[in-house]
Amino acid sequence: MESVYIAGIGMTVFGRHLERTLDDLAGEALRAALADAGASTPDLEAAFYSGMTNGSLQGQIAIPGQVIFSKIGIEGVPVFNVENACASGSSALHLAAQYIRSGACDIALAIGAEKMNIPDKAKAFAIFDAGWDVSQVERNFELLIKLGDGVVPPPGSESTRPYSRFMSIYAAMCRHHMKTYGTTQRQIAAVSAKNHQHSVHNPLSQFRQPFTVEEVLAAAPITYPLTLPMCAPLTDGAAAAVLCSEAGLRRMAGDRSRAIRIAASIVRSFTHRDIDDPQHNISRLAANSAYEQAGVGPEDVDVAEVHDASAMGEILQSENLGFVPMGEGGPAAERGDFTLGGMLPINTSGGLESKGHPLGATGIGQLHELVAQLRGEAGARQVAGARVAMQENGGGLVGVEEAAVAIHILAR
Repeated sequence: MESVYIAGIGMTVFGRHLERTLDDLAGEALRAALADAGASTPDLEAAFYSGMTNGSLQGQIAIPGQVIFSKIGIEGVPVFNVENACASGSSALHLAAQYIRSGACDIALAIGAEKMNIPDKAKAFAIFDAGWDVSQVERNFELLIKLGDGVVPPPGSESTRPYSRFMSIYAAMCRHHMKTYGTTQRQIAAVSAKNHQHSVHNPLSQFRQPFTVEEVLAAAPITYPLTLPMCAPLTDGAAAAVLCSEAGLRRMAGDRSRAIRIAASIVRSFTHRDIDDPQHNISRLAANSAYEQAGVGPEDVDVAEVHDASAMGEILQSENLGFVPMGEGGPAAERGDFTLGGMLPINTSGGLESKGHPLGATGIGQLHELVAQLRGEAGARQVAGARVAMQENGGGLVGVEEAAVAIHILAR
């Protein structure tokens, strides 16, 4: 299988960009990725655009990629619009890698961009409610909320302000894990405090305020056991990556030693498994395929970025990816195993809950952090000697698990 590399990658600061346009954000990420690769726009032979909010929030239901590219200097190449819920950006990058491996081109762009902060917050939150079968919303909700039965939320642990229904689902999954494995709210708070601490050193992060575990626990509740710092915010931002083959790498002017090899790229969809069958979890199956493709195992991974739309996501994915046994993610987080300097640093960027979660740009933003780590360019966040990095990015819900999961393993 031909090697594919990330030759260049760039992103905006994730955050609230009320005065900026979507194409302005996308243009900044594109320019950063091209400069990083030592490339220019005419070098691009295909482009994959990811975005989830273009239609519902900006009214651009069709051809969002072509419209944005027409304003930032990309034309005359095949353009593919990719939507896979929160896994859209990673899916776009996966398709760009496959396109190169097929021999269709030598240099391709994957780019994601979102503008989620609008005056009507309820409309913005409604985006998340589209991430499952909308023909049976109440049935979906009733099925998933029952996962939390058996753990009684304490008084005062429910927000009176609007929030995404998906947070109720995440909370129910938290409570299921709590009753099954003994995971505690404090362990979930330890993940959140750790990620907010990591983000202090990330100039591209939406939030850069440190929190202690006690401060996370005392923060405004969302829905038990989640408090506000445990949950990803609404985020504007863009991220882009220039991918290439060996031939493409030779054509660009960038430093070849900074190119990062994509050792594995896997996208998998849901199965109708039972919640108590974690061995067939979508992320576990995708990770196993990725390990096989890359020729490595979980013990070889030096740093990881995982999908923590809520802090519980990191605990779940640390188990699904095989970093710790099932039920051990919470204790490992509380011990500091996933902190910089720990056994396996996870979400050194600050994770979605702190760095931000601009849906279509999220996955490429995760890979931006891992590329920096493997290049030794992460500054105060640097994991010493990092050679193998892993990313997990999920999107949507079907049954009791994500509708789509993308896994990438990167290597020097």
